[in-house]
Amino acid sequence: MFFHIVLERNMQLHPRHFGPHLRDKLVAKLMKDVEGTCSGRHGFVVAITGVEDIGKGLIREGTGFVTFPVKYQCVVFRPFKGEILEAVVTMVNKMGFFAEAGPVQIFVSNHLIPDDMEFQSGDVPNYTTSDGSVKIQKESEVRLKIIGTRVDATEIFCIGTIKDDFLGVISDPGAAV
Repeated sequence: MFFHIVLERNMQLHPRHFGPHLRDKLVAKLMKDVEGTCSGRHGFVVAITGVEDIGKGLIREGTGFVTFPVKYQCVVFRPFKGEILEAVVTMVNKMGFFAEAGPVQIFVSNHLIPDDMEFQSGDVPNYTTSDGSVKIQKESEVRLKIIGTRVDATEIFCIGTIKDDFLGVISDPGAAV
């Protein structure tokens, strides 16, 4: 789920930033460029926690830009098969529902929803039990299990299930409090 790792990146900086605050400018640019991005290998970069080393800059011919190798520590989020997550439902349709757990989008097929729940169309599409006691609709919080992941260069997609013990709806926005 969450990991604290060390990564490296080559940062280019314009000559106008050279001076006594060079390190601060590099760290600010690193945070702006890296936080919130996703690499298929490491996952989503949640936050940079520290800069370990900034190497010697190398001037790029013809441009004046300088490339600095930067080694930094960061917290990354990477879901794995078999992991249990809590997510918020973002869309419901007859094929299943989509939910988000932080930056990760998870699809739960109607085949991976318990058999006693049926799709109800209407102005608020949802999956409801036959007695109406449990309802999955937009903004519902669900506990699900990741059963598969697909990793692209810049995104991670997951398939989940709620058809297992202790999985399913945690809170229902339509229920009276």
